[in-house]
Amino acid sequence: MIDRKLLKSKLDLVIQKLMNLDAPDMGMDKDTPFEQQMKGLVARDFGIREWDWPQGVGLYGLLQLQRARGNQEYDPFLLNWMEENFRIGQPSANINTTAPYLTLFELTERYEMPEWEQICRARAEFLINYLPKTKEGGFEHLTSALGDRNGVWRHPDQLWVDTLFMAVLFLGKMGRRYGNEAWIQASVYQFLLHIRYLCDVKTGLLYHGWTFEENNHFGGIFWNRGDSWFTYGAVAYLDAMGDSIGEADRRTILSAWRAQVDSLIRLQDEGGLWHTILDKPSSYIETSGSAAIAAGILYGIRCGYLDASYVPAAEKAVSALLDYIDDNGVVGNVSAGTAVGMNAEHYEKIMIRPMAYGQSLTALALTEALYL
Repeated sequence: MIDRKLLKSKLDLVIQKLMNLDAPDMGMDKDTPFEQQMKGLVARDFGIREWDWPQGVGLYGLLQLQRARGNQEYDPFLLNWMEENFRIGQPSANINTTAPYLTLFELTERYEMPEWEQICRARAEFLINYLPKTKEGGFEHLTSALGDRNGVWRHPDQLWVDTLFMAVLFLGKMGRRYGNEAWIQASVYQFLLHIRYLCDVKTGLLYHGWTFEENNHFGGIFWNRGDSWFTYGAVAYLDAMGDSIGEADRRTILSAWRAQVDSLIRLQDEGGLWHTILDKPSSYIETSGSAAIAAGILYGIRCGYLDASYVPAAEKAVSALLDYIDDNGVVGNVSAGTAVGMNAEHYEKIMIRPMAYGQSLTALALTEALYL
């Protein structure tokens, strides 16, 4: 059983640390050797202030926690974060810089902000009309350029599992809110296409990426945090879309999700969490992906997609997560940003550092545990 008093106190510590994460000088990205960047040393990713995916996931965690608590206690922080970033100017439009729109979108639902609402509409249109597409119309995993916040780094003809949480979830929510069928159907299609090319039929796990140029899964690695974007993101998507998507599409997504969860349960380490390479026990335990997996399983139980037999595994994971939170609220064993790799060594060498998404994904797991 989870110690709920400890859970609540640790959750508060994690959130306070999230909102006060410091970041190195952004200029260092221009001088950091490429081999170090490939190990996750990217200044842009650290801290909470920059507009990119690590921060976007962090903001989303705050949203979910205050929803669980039935209040808007973090809205002042979120509104200030948005205002500061708009004063600085947004970085390039891409998949990863879409993540903060999950929060911007919800703020425009609560406050009358026509300018911000139009910005959200423009990002949805960008994803549909201007984002580079792969063969078969997939969302190319376009990201921010390293050392240039106004540039982009293309991954031509590549599908990455990260895209589903970072951009497709936002597009689906926008489509339902505004009754835009084109946006809804595009989001459904992206989920189905990513499932088709990333899901392994033998294990139910998802590969990190697929390249249409080489017709392979790169190194064929089942990466912890990569899989976790689907574990949590698919439930969040189905919950958000409701009956706005067809029953056949819903069943297809849910079937893939359940197969993945069953495989993840079998691969859960005896300590309660998951290894950075899911099917390689010698690889290190990674907390951010483990937290998102636990949060996704608990979210699925709450939505009725799983029965109570899955609760013990989720509780075991949450209890284990508490041990990785220090007295300052820092979540340990979080791997830094990770590009698609060609071998296991690539993933095992990613550096471990406190990250905004490590804080927020842990907060998501603890938040979901509050519902039990």
